[in-house]
Parts: sequence; C-alpha cells; structure tokens
Amino acid sequence: MEIITADLWDEYTEDLVLLNLDLIQYGKKENFAGKVETLKIYEDNSYVRKVLAENGKGKVLVIDGGGSKRCALIGDNIAKLAIDNQWEGIVVYGCIRDSKEINSMNIGIKAIGTCPVKSIKRNVGIIGEPLILKGTKIDTNQHIYVDTDGILLSFRKLI
Repeated sequence: MEIITADLWDEYTEDLVLLNLDLIQYGKKENFAGKVETLKIYEDNSYVRKVLAENGKGKVLVIDGGGSKRCALIGDNIAKLAIDNQWEGIVVYGCIRDSKEINSMNIGIKAIGTCPVKSIKRNVGIIGEPLILKGTKIDTNQHIYVDTDGILLSFRKLI
C-alpha cells in the first residue's frame, strides 16, 4: 500500500493532524502506516528493544527520545529486530546509528539525525502513554501515515 500524505490531507483534512517535526528518512521503506504504539525514553534504548521484540504487524512505534542528539536509540540490530517482528515503521524524536546499514534495509525510520554513540542501558521507559512532540499529542488510539513529505495522525483508520 502506497501512502501519499498530500492526498490523504486533501481528502481527510478534518480528520488529520500534522506532526510538525523536521525528521530525516532512513531505510528503504519511504512510506508506512499503522496503529501508533508509544514509547517515552531518554538516552536509554532498553525499552526500544523490548517493544520491537513483540509482534508489530500493523503498528508503527513512535519514540519520544527527548530530541537528544547525544546518543543513538536505534542501530542496525534493533532495525533488524523490527523487520523480523513485522513492524511497519518507526518514528523517533532522537537519533539512530549504523545509517549506512539501515539505509540498505527494508524498513522505514524517521529520526532527527545520526550519532555514533551507544545509549546507556538503565532499563527505564514508559510504554503506551500519550506523548507530546512539538505541541502535538500522540497516543495509542491514533493511526499514523508517513511518507517523504511528512507525518499525519488520525483517530480513525483512513486507509
């Protein structure tokens, strides 16, 4: 299924909210959509691995990493885990690493940038709670639509 956010916006304007973040596309999958799963962490990716180890069919993981650029929250091993468990994609308000490898993988990831530094491992995070990213509320009752033009959210499944 090809996601074209401009067309979705034109057809469903009143149902959609724009996630107004300046994120970079990584991975071969340029568009993806699914039910939102939320994760709030800060410079600790222990819970990223936990969540992505679960079945992600039809889901997109949205990670509030606090916008930190001091370490990466996703690398090639975690990206492979997401692929293996059928996650539709990942949106991370934080950084990734291993970008060259990730860009050759069949996954869609949006992130603020890259950083070669590993995250710490304190096993701390909050799963399934509402997030607020740059003034936009995101929760697990929403559906997310992502392409190279941007990210849209809706409380009902549109496609």
